[in-house]
Amino acid sequence: MGLALIAPATANECPIDARKSQAVGQSVGKKVQTAFTQYSEEDTAGALETLLEINARDEFDNAYVSRFIGNLYAEQGNIPTAIKYMKIAVDSDMLGGPDHAASLKLYADLMMMEKQFDTAIPTYRAWMDFTCKEDADVYTRIGVALSETKKYDEVIPVADKAIALTKAAGEDPKKGPYQLKLTSYYNTKKYNESIDVLETMIPLFIDDKRLWVQLAQFYLLVEDYKKALATYDIAYLSGYLETDGNVRRLSQLLSQNGSHYRAAKIWEKHMNEGLIPTNEKNLRDLAGFYQRAKEHVTAAKYYGKAAAINNDGELYLKEGILLAQAERYKEAKPIFDKALKAGIDNPGEAHIQLMLAHLSLKEIKSAYKNAKLAAKDKKTKRHADNYISFIEEKARLYGVTL
Repeated sequence: MGLALIAPATANECPIDARKSQAVGQSVGKKVQTAFTQYSEEDTAGALETLLEINARDEFDNAYVSRFIGNLYAEQGNIPTAIKYMKIAVDSDMLGGPDHAASLKLYADLMMMEKQFDTAIPTYRAWMDFTCKEDADVYTRIGVALSETKKYDEVIPVADKAIALTKAAGEDPKKGPYQLKLTSYYNTKKYNESIDVLETMIPLFIDDKRLWVQLAQFYLLVEDYKKALATYDIAYLSGYLETDGNVRRLSQLLSQNGSHYRAAKIWEKHMNEGLIPTNEKNLRDLAGFYQRAKEHVTAAKYYGKAAAINNDGELYLKEGILLAQAERYKEAKPIFDKALKAGIDNPGEAHIQLMLAHLSLKEIKSAYKNAKLAAKDKKTKRHADNYISFIEEKARLYGVTL
């Protein structure tokens, strides 16, 4: 049985419609039919064995059998071998219209799986040219291949084409093309364009919590802190912030915007729940939020917790100062002693604070003692000297012997 001639496509005729071909030769046809029967009985291994025994001398027969073998290997997950046989079928360019189209599509898909993107892209385009079909999914796959090969500027028109075709077909929007645009804009540092894409995506894919977080992060990249805060806040209230990093970022933005108390409460809540690790830095940051919110006693508590982790004298000093500011002088005194014992860069600072605490409690002798010690520290000497004469006068008034 000889090969039928393939009629050339006319100007208005699609190649797939013009492509006519004959059936396989009689001897090959019998073996192919046996293989089909085996395959239909779920004996794929037997079908492959039958097909691999065929010695097709006719080029069309060889292409047809190769396509069948390629499909079976692909179904088994043996991609490299499937590619080998599908390439024979595709390169022959002799199969009938639907068969050649299916071969092109599968070959391109297999090349994508093997990350051979430079071959996959033209093969997908060849499929569209041959079938005269523009397919949203195929454009998306081309976009993926272009993105993987870092041809980011070429991704945008391909992704836009996929989006337009989906809309024209009246189908629900698909996330893939939008994600491709987002990735391309991000990798080319076009952050404002990335924001435009995300602002389009959120109403379309309203349940995707990641989009809110991504949008907030892009607002940060363009230093639009008000929009970043608003977006993080919406995401938080919607239950979309699931990582400690995002919750901490929300608190930081709240504090930067003057909402120190709310920043502290959010941070504290998620620290107590275990999302934010309870370590020195996080405790110190929490204390800072409360301090800026003028919640001195609570801030002192967290500085104390932070100090205890590594016996940090400077943090104990902060704890004591805040207790003193809250007029908790009796509580502050032992904390200043802790700071001195743990060690601080300028001991005079703790002695000055102890002096003031003792003075507030009318403990003149102890105040005087700490004033003298503070005077030994260059950083606090002048301040201490000014108080020494004041304390001496107080001692005379109260009849206290120093």
